[in-house]
Amino acid sequence: MPARTTDRRRRMREAALEEIHAAARRLLVEQGPAAVTINAVAREVGMSGPALYHYYAGHDELVGAVTAGFFCELAAEMERARDARPGAPAGERLLEACRAMRAWAVAHPAEFGWIFASPVAPAARRPDAERRQAGQRFEEVLLDLVADVWRTRPFPVPDPADLPASLRAQLTAYADSIGGRLPPEAAHVFLSCWIRLYGLLCMEVLHQVDFAYTDMEPVFEECLSEIAARLGLDAAERPERERDLGRPDAPSGKRGA
Repeated sequence: MPARTTDRRRRMREAALEEIHAAARRLLVEQGPAAVTINAVAREVGMSGPALYHYYAGHDELVGAVTAGFFCELAAEMERARDARPGAPAGERLLEACRAMRAWAVAHPAEFGWIFASPVAPAARRPDAERRQAGQRFEEVLLDLVADVWRTRPFPVPDPADLPASLRAQLTAYADSIGGRLPPEAAHVFLSCWIRLYGLLCMEVLHQVDFAYTDMEPVFEECLSEIAARLGLDAAERPERERDLGRPDAPSGKRGA
């Protein structure tokens, strides 16, 4: 087959995939996750249900591809925030990447909720390579920055002997899975910070704390301050906004609204 014909078919397929993803996203945002079915997406792009199977083997594969797109979009925003300060300390770039994650999540609650409902599974249960790679890209933005902080100046960690045996074993396995970028005790601090940060963001995006807060940015910034302290970041390494936390005249306002 001539190369020109092959290239044309590839471009046509890529354009069709982009249209399918856009349709799935539109249905998700406007009608919710249950609306994202093979037949509904096919109708949105002017295909029959069976025709869509030329692109995806089924609903699970479609969901995996759409989820991968969301992971990549979120990771790209975090990477842009990180790379906007190329000469800054890793701790400062880490906090800016965290803020970019929140900004994207608040601006795209349906997409973030979709990611939250479709976590990246452990390696033994990962049939979808595209989604796995996209999820890893997202995960490693913060992991790489925390590893940079650790290499620059190791932060306080618990004595492994003080941790329960089951926890030590799990942390050792995780440290091995990330190529030893963090020792198990440092991985424990990283994961604790991640759980705190991601959990707070999920509660905000899913409106679980609306009964108490109308502006979550100060709460998020307080969380970042606690994480910065746990990672041993001193005032000189923190962005001005983070150092200003607690000042009576410090600016407030909801990011990503």
